[in-house]
Amino acid sequence: MADLPFHDQTDFDNADRGFVARLEPGVIRSADGRIVWNSDAYRFLDGEPPDSANPSLWRQGRLCAKQGLYEVAEGLYQVRGLDLSNMTVVEGERGVIVVDPLISTECAAAALGLYRAHRGDRPVTGVIYTHSHADHYGGVRGVTDGRDIPIIAPAGFMEHAVAENVYAGPAMARRSVYMYGTPLPASPEGQIGCGLGLTASQGTVSLLPPTIDVTTTGQLETVDGVRIVFQLTPGTEAPAEMNFLFPEKRALCLAENATHNLHNVLTLRGAVVRDARTWSRYLAQALDLFGDHADVAFASHHWPTWGRAEIAAFLTAQRDLYAYLHDQTLRMINQGLTGPEIAERIELPPALETTWSARGYYGSVSHNVKAIYQRYLGWFDGNPAHLWEHPPVEQARRYVECLGGPDATVARATRYIQDGDLRFAATLLNHAVFAAPGHHEARRRLTEVYTRLGQGAENGTWRNFYLTGALELTAKRALGSGPETASPDVLTALTLDQLLDAVAIRVNGPKAWNETLSIDWNLTDTGELRRTTLSNGALIIGPGGPADLSLRLTKPEFLAVLNGRQPADHEGDLGVLTRLLGLLDDPDPGFAIVTPG
Repeated sequence: MADLPFHDQTDFDNADRGFVARLEPGVIRSADGRIVWNSDAYRFLDGEPPDSANPSLWRQGRLCAKQGLYEVAEGLYQVRGLDLSNMTVVEGERGVIVVDPLISTECAAAALGLYRAHRGDRPVTGVIYTHSHADHYGGVRGVTDGRDIPIIAPAGFMEHAVAENVYAGPAMARRSVYMYGTPLPASPEGQIGCGLGLTASQGTVSLLPPTIDVTTTGQLETVDGVRIVFQLTPGTEAPAEMNFLFPEKRALCLAENATHNLHNVLTLRGAVVRDARTWSRYLAQALDLFGDHADVAFASHHWPTWGRAEIAAFLTAQRDLYAYLHDQTLRMINQGLTGPEIAERIELPPALETTWSARGYYGSVSHNVKAIYQRYLGWFDGNPAHLWEHPPVEQARRYVECLGGPDATVARATRYIQDGDLRFAATLLNHAVFAAPGHHEARRRLTEVYTRLGQGAENGTWRNFYLTGALELTAKRALGSGPETASPDVLTALTLDQLLDAVAIRVNGPKAWNETLSIDWNLTDTGELRRTTLSNGALIIGPGGPADLSLRLTKPEFLAVLNGRQPADHEGDLGVLTRLLGLLDDPDPGFAIVTPG
């Protein structure tokens, strides 16, 4: 680890600045009494770092655990520590504008309640979504009361918000259990945050569509008497994202484009690979557009930065960080190195290596470099030996056979553990577990290795992945899925094409090879009309011959039909719908990760 400046207390001073009050107790429950958030569970972070935690990650956890209502600028407040993200409240002429209403409606309502307890019962007169990830819109129904208010979002918000949470949503939700360490106890030995915040709340995810799209940089909107100047930043931390300035407050919102850590170019739960080059360039543009007009910069995570010089230094470091990773990865790609080789060789410049806001608490240099490689060259490294390898179980059986069986593999791995090479010990023991899932000693040793790797990790999501893997090995069962992001609000927001895409990706191809059928779908409430044809195991959206079945239904009725309800208004053979539904596979929300599927 670099010689980090642990004596520097600037981040702690900034994280405490403007403190008004905590939510006491820091526990938020759903309507049925279930705990969806518990910040009090992280009070142990007030102590000194134990041997079971990386001191740098522990420091980040202490900062993220600070909870309550904070004044950022006159008339601008943040509620921090009540979900993975921050909720910002901007006071207008008649009420307040809410920026990024957290993941869960329960947490958003509690955050707004904390604000109102200290600033008065002001109505919500507008909402801003900074970008298309669920922790920035999911709690919206917790702060709105059904009144007609403006909701502002970047262009493309709805398309990306719903697609990410539906198409690969079940797999992302399962992997998010590992990323955020959901089943781990909050403790010095267990979950101490994820670098970007503490963890993700487990409440109700909602979504209200935007009423105003931001389509150009420089666009000016006035909400409740508050002027806002926007900068579009698509393809950065999210496909649809934006920064914006409150000119009269001299306050700059950096969304999730500049936070107090290295972010993910490819999040470990899975996503589309982000463009580190574009990310850097939009940060440079933000500095150029707003640097002389802001006295404070705040974001959707972490704590603000005050002072024009300090904002410039912060944005410069973030800008240079993503540009350096992008450019150096490509330089080494063109010298013939593969992603894992680049990840081992790359070094950050000393000035970035010792900058707290560039540390890899959430993203890491290692997996971000591999993501940049993937963006340009994909999964294949060009070596023919890697072109057609056996899948994990078959490969593991052959490795273990070559090593002399499971017992011999575990014995060899134990020697690597004793030599301190935990990385290769994990590789050998993973093969042993995949070749012989019931081998007790292989599971025990792999649990030990994962625990040691996790507790030594500076990256919060790496720690959570390793420790959750260890827990799942000892539990001998899958630990479930993450929050249901494909909520009714999200599904209702899908277009008919997206709904049909969601059906198409569930068609069991082999079962459907010999089936041919066509259906016309007429959504009477949206005016959308599409034909689907099942051909060679693929559900095709587009023109074809006469339909076997025509359905007239609303979008809610469409969703009900997918759950087995008979449509009321139809022409043709209703058995065609039954045949189609019989060909659909259900996602597995708890599929195996550290053991064979």
